Amino acid sequence: MNEILSNAMLGLSVAASAEGLMYCTLGVLVGMVVGVLPGLGALAAISILYPITFHVEPQYALIMLAGIYYGTSYGGKTSAILLNVPGTTDAAVICLDGHPMAQQGKAGIALFMSTLASFKGAAIGIIVVMLFSPLIASVALSFGSPEYFALMVMGLLATTAMSDSGPVKSIAMVLLGIVVGLAGTDVNTGVERFTFGMETLQDGVSLVVIAMGLFGVTEIVFSFTNSSFSIGKVSMRSMLPSRDDLRRSIAPMFRGTVLGAFFGALPGTGSTISTFISYGTERKLAKQPERFGKGAIEGVVGPEAAANSADMTAFIPTLTLGVPGSTSMALILSLLVVHGLTPGPRLITDHADVVWGLIMSFWIGNIILCVFNIPMIGVWVRLLQIPSRYLYPLILMFICIGTYSVRMNVGDVWLVIAAALFGVGARLANFPAGPLLLGYVLGPMMEEHFRRTLLLSRGDPSAFFEGAICLTIYLIIALLFTFKFIRQTKFGRSLFRNRILSEGE
Repeated sequence: MNEILSNAMLGLSVAASAEGLMYCTLGVLVGMVVGVLPGLGALAAISILYPITFHVEPQYALIMLAGIYYGTSYGGKTSAILLNVPGTTDAAVICLDGHPMAQQGKAGIALFMSTLASFKGAAIGIIVVMLFSPLIASVALSFGSPEYFALMVMGLLATTAMSDSGPVKSIAMVLLGIVVGLAGTDVNTGVERFTFGMETLQDGVSLVVIAMGLFGVTEIVFSFTNSSFSIGKVSMRSMLPSRDDLRRSIAPMFRGTVLGAFFGALPGTGSTISTFISYGTERKLAKQPERFGKGAIEGVVGPEAAANSADMTAFIPTLTLGVPGSTSMALILSLLVVHGLTPGPRLITDHADVVWGLIMSFWIGNIILCVFNIPMIGVWVRLLQIPSRYLYPLILMFICIGTYSVRMNVGDVWLVIAAALFGVGARLANFPAGPLLLGYVLGPMMEEHFRRTLLLSRGDPSAFFEGAICLTIYLIIALLFTFKFIRQTKFGRSLFRNRILSEGE
């Protein structure tokens, strides 16, 4: 416990510094704004601001991107409640009861209680991160190249197993991502690989190109509309909940927080699953299940607490194992790689200031979100009325400027366009983009540990399967694919999504 307290004080000195506060505030506010706008979400916001991180120290860059990540969860519920259009995928379940509450004149109560649920879920999630991250780091010395290689294989295949697309498409995108990640000059032999004689590719494909084109521009293309929204006013007085609302919300907040903390800490799951399970749990436990889908406060606060709790604990596998649970987490993982930090069990011991600075910034960021979220509801409502035909072209302009500023190479801008065209085609063909990004980030690291393992074992391939840690990781991989198979059955689909949605209608 003393070690945790000392690390927390170290992290607080980083997060509470002038730079830490500035980048934390910037991240959470950008995340909230983007979360409010329907269709964008954390992935697009992180992609747009990614070039800034190349010119910022890693601890502050990580704080900013993390703030964007969990800030979108706060903002995503606003459009879900007011418009029945979820700003993020996590907020999809909020539509089931949040929008009916708005139709009944209780939009203010739904927004206020969901904010409280967000903060409570996040607070418990942060405590879980503080307690369990050091436990994982305590076994850091047991990890060698075979264990790191197994972890990276799990990172790639976990996201593949959790993808909604077929396994063949997911694996194909993983392999393509590995090829893109290996493009450039081999550091060991000096030989050019997959450059096709292009000077732009001699130094490899910039991560900014992948982030901007494959995710940022693609999201904007599919989110672009020429419509604006007409929304009524939400006053501060209308946001005050009744005693009955508070009484009904306490237990669902707690249950949602527990579910979110559990599923968020599992590699490859993310927060979306926890929101659906939380909603289904509350409906099953309710004395009046017929209220759900018609404006039940439990159907709002439970999933919202689960989403934000999962957002916090999702950093456990990402930072301590190097296994991201979502595409947004993969971008955050890639930030560490860009700054020369190796994600994995040793990260929290070798770079305690970076990891604990991030963890303590969660407290600051969530407090800022609460302070700005409730009084500024009117601002977010007016933001929804900006026509996207004005907003999205400005975003595209900043994407081009940001891409060029990283390497001062016009070729990167053209690569962004090519990546965007590929991203649009991939989405139309139902090819997931997340596995490609993970292949790009983890592919070169896998190659490094693969070579090192064979070098140390003098070419003996059995070295990859020696030791209890390696065997445990490969067992987890097998379980993940078993879980994927169950999800694809009729029973699994009804359990995880269809059944919950049909019951909420």
